[in-house]
Amino acid sequence: MVNTFESRFAARTTPPPEIPPFKYASRFDKPVFGDWRDDLAQQGYTVVKGAVPTEKALQYREKAFEWLESFPLGFKRDDPKTWTNECLPVHVKGGMFHSYGFCHEKYLWDLRCEPGVIDAFAKVWGTDELITSFDGGSIMLPKRTDVPDGGKWEHMDQSLHRRGFYCCQGIVNLNYCGPEDGGLMILEGSNKLVEEFFDIHGRESYKTWGPFDWYGFTDEQQQWFFDKGCKWTKVCADPGDLILWDSRTMHYNCRPTGERDRVCTYICMAPAALLSDEDRQTRIACYEQFHGTTHVPFAAIFSRKFEPVLRADGKPCPHDTGKPRIPPVDTPTLRKLVGIEAY
Repeated sequence: MVNTFESRFAARTTPPPEIPPFKYASRFDKPVFGDWRDDLAQQGYTVVKGAVPTEKALQYREKAFEWLESFPLGFKRDDPKTWTNECLPVHVKGGMFHSYGFCHEKYLWDLRCEPGVIDAFAKVWGTDELITSFDGGSIMLPKRTDVPDGGKWEHMDQSLHRRGFYCCQGIVNLNYCGPEDGGLMILEGSNKLVEEFFDIHGRESYKTWGPFDWYGFTDEQQQWFFDKGCKWTKVCADPGDLILWDSRTMHYNCRPTGERDRVCTYICMAPAALLSDEDRQTRIACYEQFHGTTHVPFAAIFSRKFEPVLRADGKPCPHDTGKPRIPPVDTPTLRKLVGIEAY
């Protein structure tokens, strides 16, 4: 494991030393942009309309279902009887996929290289010299009865010890997503209050559980935000819309309750200049070995030894080779988003 700041204190149960100042910490302190970035600053999230053209986004959705049907497990998109764990690759929370080299499927890389997606993140950071996370996606099928209720899992993807803006997370929506179609739940305005919350209630513990930049909130803790006027909002979007949110914003995802499937991919981008030489080499190794990363593209980068995901019987899935079914095509844009080539 790379000897980063986070890894050195991953086992601690007391607060770590002071975190170094972050260049972009104050970028979204005030709504001064005159566009959708003001919503990101005020509400903690925004929807960038048409980052990918609608018809093209729906074609990406087709690629997602082709990926599911490429496994010899019996899944057929037109046969609801096959919408079961037995007929699907292993996933979590009803349809989040990270194994099988999925993070490096060609269609996911094609989405990362979409000009509208890159342009939106360029506006977030004020630079078009970006790198991307190697994240997965969701294919959540409606009316499934074999998915246990895992709870709402309200959390933020940022350490309680950080101050200010640190990461912008993103979802490229690939199907129509209304109130009953599953998707992202956001606690509006929580991004502007989390530091005050921990200033008042303390930062005694290093973390709840999970990675360094993750914190789960209890019902009791959420009530403090409700008392401040924050409300949960289901984010609705059209195919090709890019949902962006500040990692300080409390959020979770929900499964479809209506007739429509939820299909999306997770993308986070950040300035390439934030990468250390060491982390750049780790990212290149992750790409070459088809490994995923956390949401943050420029820090806490690690590469685990590949092990096939386990199926319900506890045995390794024989179809998880750790390699994508259709590998990405090497392009100049991809190489820069990985960090292989400098800008």
